[in-house]
Amino acid sequence: MTSLAGKTLFITGASRGIGLAIAERAARDGANVAIAAKSDVPNPKLPGTIHSAAQAVNAAGGRGLALKCDIREEDQVRAAVAATVDAFGGIDILINNASAIWLRGALDTPMKRFDLMQEVNARGTFVCAQACLPYLLAAPNPHILTLAPPPSLDPKWWGPHTGYTLAKMGMSFVTLGLAAEFGPQGVAVNALWPRTLIATDALNMIPGVSTANGRSPAIMADAAHVVLTRPAEGFAGEFLIDDEVLAEAGVDDLSGYAVDPSQPLLPDLFLD
Repeated sequence: MTSLAGKTLFITGASRGIGLAIAERAARDGANVAIAAKSDVPNPKLPGTIHSAAQAVNAAGGRGLALKCDIREEDQVRAAVAATVDAFGGIDILINNASAIWLRGALDTPMKRFDLMQEVNARGTFVCAQACLPYLLAAPNPHILTLAPPPSLDPKWWGPHTGYTLAKMGMSFVTLGLAAEFGPQGVAVNALWPRTLIATDALNMIPGVSTANGRSPAIMADAAHVVLTRPAEGFAGEFLIDDEVLAEAGVDDLSGYAVDPSQPLLPDLFLD
């Protein structure tokens, strides 16, 4: 399979950034895309809403569905999944893209922020999978793809920002567990992570970090497309890196993804 034509994707946090890029790439194949995110009205600091994302999906050749959904709320997740099934007849692919970040040490991490990260990242990944799995198990080539890093217990990733690392690794360990449980049932449960920083609007909100040192979200969208068009059977529990996925697909020149080719690329977190 080389196309996502006719497939239905449920993507969390897809009103902007990597989630939107994955949505638009799938739409170019003619996919149905449910945009599940909180961004119902414009935010001056973070452009993009579920409505503009759905319009972008339609413009790219797919069918977009805007769903206001806070994945911390189980009832909202289940309602969004039900609306997706009502609109498109099922769900073939879940993309766990939504994530909260706070790169501070323990004494500078308010518990409200700590709780937000755990609820969105690890718990949100779990509840979205739980809600989608009944439909994925009935799909012909089901995938769950979570944007999470390879699991690591290296203290260098934990010391600087324990709260965020715990939340992000939580997504990785949820992936590991779901892969063990549902991989044998034919569901491809895997994770994808970028080699370098990805230039998103959210990145601009982190002090001292410039999008000029990153790659476009398109690299993650293209890598996700390669993963999602693979046969699901026997493909689970993999922690994939974007450039390695593309290299295996025969894409060796990644220069076009650089935001500013004159600037050095900075590695993303959690990769040596």
